[in-house]
Amino acid sequence: MSGIRINPSVLSADFVNMQADLDRIAAADFVHVDVMDNHFVPNLTFGPQMVQRIQETSPVPLDVHLMIDDPERWAPGYAELGAASVTFHLEASSEPVALARRLRAIGARAGVAVKPGTPAESLYDVLDEFDQILVMTVEPGFGGQSFMPETMPKLAALAAEARRHGSAVWLQVDGGISASTIAQAAEAGADTFVAGSAVFGADDPDLAIAALRAGAASAHAHAH
Repeated sequence: MSGIRINPSVLSADFVNMQADLDRIAAADFVHVDVMDNHFVPNLTFGPQMVQRIQETSPVPLDVHLMIDDPERWAPGYAELGAASVTFHLEASSEPVALARRLRAIGARAGVAVKPGTPAESLYDVLDEFDQILVMTVEPGFGGQSFMPETMPKLAALAAEARRHGSAVWLQVDGGISASTIAQAAEAGADTFVAGSAVFGADDPDLAIAALRAGAASAHAHAH
């Protein structure tokens, strides 16, 4: 198992004081940026201009999560802005492997996300086409939702398949990740954790990040 990554979600940041909030998470590995289009999910966040400003001011690399229709059209632009990682939804993509290859060619890590109800088997044969698989642990669209433990068997199955393939793909979870749920996700095989309010809502985000990291590391030690 490679390292543990903690990626705070800007959905929980103060949009008016974004730079100050970004400076509070310098201990994180990436900052998770949720782009929603009010079509693929019933919520609207921001687009390329805002992401570009976050890119210019963030102390850590960007992990962009596109909850949008037609990622073939829009995803490459986020890679071109300099995002370190760009994740699109399997459910929205017409050519996921071709899109992942295009993102990698631009220089970003290519990620693919699956909603709670989407089976993971469709990804088994193409694991190595992606640098990251995001297993949504809530229905995408809104921050602050409760973690869905019923998504853990899918995560564990993906982790087992990745091991079988000798794949280096990162397994990310997003939704309801906190000090009380991170161990469950880590035991099931996640190594990359999106946390929103658990980090930005803390008095000391650095301490919160360290606590999440320690919780995941401890769970990994027990699981292996």
